[in-house]
Amino acid sequence: MEKSALQIARAAYQPKLPKALRGALKVIEGAPTTSVADQEEVKKLFPNTYGMPSLKFEPTEGQNDTAIMNIGVILSGGQAPGGHNVISGLFDGIKKLNPENKLYGFILGPGGLVDHNYKELTADIIDEYRNTGGFDIIGSGRTKLEKKEQFDKGLEIIKKLGIKALVIIGGDDSNTNACVLAEYYKSIGAGVQVIGCPKTIDGDLKNSEIETSFGFDTATKTYSEVIGNIMRDCNSARKYWHFIKLMGRSASHVTLECALQTHPNITLIGEEVEDKNLSLDDVVTQIANVVKERSEAGNNFGVALIPEGIIEFIPAIKKLIAELNDVLALPDAQNLGRSEQIDFVKSHLCADNLEVFNSLPTSVARQLALDRDPHGNVQVSLIETEKLLSTMVSAKLDQWKKEGKFNGKFSAQHHFFGYEGRCAAPSNFDADYCYSLGFNASMLIAAGKTGYMSSIKNTNLPVDQWIAGGIPITMMMNMEKRNGEMKPVIRKALVELDGKPFQYFASQRDKWAKETSYVFPGPIQYFGPSEVCDQPTKTLTLEKA
Repeated sequence: MEKSALQIARAAYQPKLPKALRGALKVIEGAPTTSVADQEEVKKLFPNTYGMPSLKFEPTEGQNDTAIMNIGVILSGGQAPGGHNVISGLFDGIKKLNPENKLYGFILGPGGLVDHNYKELTADIIDEYRNTGGFDIIGSGRTKLEKKEQFDKGLEIIKKLGIKALVIIGGDDSNTNACVLAEYYKSIGAGVQVIGCPKTIDGDLKNSEIETSFGFDTATKTYSEVIGNIMRDCNSARKYWHFIKLMGRSASHVTLECALQTHPNITLIGEEVEDKNLSLDDVVTQIANVVKERSEAGNNFGVALIPEGIIEFIPAIKKLIAELNDVLALPDAQNLGRSEQIDFVKSHLCADNLEVFNSLPTSVARQLALDRDPHGNVQVSLIETEKLLSTMVSAKLDQWKKEGKFNGKFSAQHHFFGYEGRCAAPSNFDADYCYSLGFNASMLIAAGKTGYMSSIKNTNLPVDQWIAGGIPITMMMNMEKRNGEMKPVIRKALVELDGKPFQYFASQRDKWAKETSYVFPGPIQYFGPSEVCDQPTKTLTLEKA
């Protein structure tokens, strides 16, 4: 593979490690843990991995050598910057424990484990991918590991390759599967450990012990650079409103962070829309009012940031989707044609939800009623919310014009930033954080742990002061309805409306709406002074202030 000058320079970057991971370490156990909710139900489902203590690693004298062991690794779900560094950290960690240790990568996600599709990851392969974006070292996939037959089929290849532990790098759904797998292997005495690593650019896999999921830092900086470019263009041409949809199906962390970095005129935060019980018309009116106010000041241009999952946060639509999920899970709903499925759905909705369904634009209604992803979720990224909102804003402004309430101009441009940020070369923060997560996972394996997630804390401070350890995945669990059934899943972390990042944003947004106070962050910096290159996200800085 031919390399660019940047790749060659980045390959030489040596990620930094927390102090505890640089030499011999000891394990400090905390108090027993409980799940975030539904404690009795979760405990019943995970009798072998529930209630384990949180762990912290501390430096000690001597050496942490181990007997020879082989490790398997899986990249699961959507790509996020830094995945290759998790794998290189894991590789370096197990080789430090014993140079004879081997690392096997399962190809194209969890499906590779079930289908026995794998390759050994040697130093030559690993060195090609250090500090690079993407998941192409072994590929990723969205196969769900949830059935006994899959676990048993995976166990066949695990035994054949002499694998002692499996590391699953993924988001909340993937780590839920990791937790289920750890429980099953422990319950049958398979002697196979399972460790998770927290990945998702959406930023919704976090808690007191997991301060940020990897890829969030890089993706938001990548999006913010392009948003800044659009703002500069917007302020130059002064004739368009740019509606920019951003990744974030279940939470608005990406949108909030990009707003904090760039100061747009309008930012929708899904969690606030839900909290205030806003209707779709309320949201449209809110945007139209800002357009009107700016127009009266002679500014017929602006920038609006919209999280891709905004539609699911509107309470009336959220209730509709919940019933749609139940209806689509019914046996009679299976194997119907698309038009038959729409008719079936309409005939099974309650009156209120049917009214909401019929009020939506046809394209949106069809999307809500049809395809689901493998986890049973509405594929909201396929709904062109940015166009839906700008069209509805335009219609409202036309109505106001007829009523003599609006005399300005409104012309919209549309953008969706999703894939552009998922495989960017990791920022210095993500390069260090991911490498530490992978190296840390090797130490959790050496300590004999299973059902744990690799945890690195104090990440708003220099790497020297980061704290390494692990938390039981069951600690993050609650029960939720999926495909018509109650299932244990990792609870998604939503934007906290009383949290410092949102509170700061809320204190500034009226000013940003009226004034053109755009910030142009520029590209991610890999080289240069620390105050430019090594800054964590605004979210992390404000949360830890």
